[in-house]
Amino acid sequence: MGQPFFLPSTVSEKTLLLIQVGTPPDDIRAQVGDLPLWFSAVLAAGPAFKVVRVFEGEPLPRHDAHSAAIITGSWAMVTDLLPWSEATAQWIREAMARQMPLFGICYGHQLMAHALGGKVDYHPQGREMGCLDIALLPGAEEEALLAGSGPHFKANLTHMQTVLELPPGARVLARSAHDPHQVVRYGPHAVSTQFHPEFIQPVAAACIQLRAQVLQAEGFDPAAMLEQLMDTPVPQQMLQRFVAAYAAQPATAPVQPAAPVSQAETILTV
Repeated sequence: MGQPFFLPSTVSEKTLLLIQVGTPPDDIRAQVGDLPLWFSAVLAAGPAFKVVRVFEGEPLPRHDAHSAAIITGSWAMVTDLLPWSEATAQWIREAMARQMPLFGICYGHQLMAHALGGKVDYHPQGREMGCLDIALLPGAEEEALLAGSGPHFKANLTHMQTVLELPPGARVLARSAHDPHQVVRYGPHAVSTQFHPEFIQPVAAACIQLRAQVLQAEGFDPAAMLEQLMDTPVPQQMLQRFVAAYAAQPATAPVQPAAPVSQAETILTV
């Protein structure tokens, strides 16, 4: 069964690292801002964190410079093997060797699997998108990040590629009807999710609304998808618990937002 995900009783004084591996298309970014703003909204009064935009060529720091790292989602594809993505994969391998705490999300989830010896490619059944049901696998309730979640919970998803084969030693904690690898644990300090803990309702709605024609062409019902949106507290709690466990908690704003705070609040409540 493996050991439960470990949450330490004390946190490091070092800051959290947000490895940004992409930015939303212009129309989505104009409506709900950039990825760091989404994380800031979910983490609220949480710790400060440093953003490194690797997709723009910004270098990754030394592993000992930060207490933990979150690898974000992206509109790129892992199988494109872009130089910045492969460099990040190497950084992940080195981080795992040092037992650095990692939390991968969507692209970050797939990149961790790719980096550690798994197989990533397009999902044979196509896109998975919407606010969907996630089911825990037996034993997953022992995981500290999932404590109290119940056997099922809702999460926001949007992806076309997936983890087809897990790396050696990885363990699946949760699945959806479409995808068997929704939550994966790689070791006592490393976990990843195919779903998006940082997608609050306005972000999920914008991604559906601004891609409605594409979704309709693929057989989705965007109006029904919007109606089905709801709060997703369990994914958000997973991210919050990870951050609380591993990052320092200074009395400062979590990150400089992509827009002034008043504007950011307006963007995220439309």
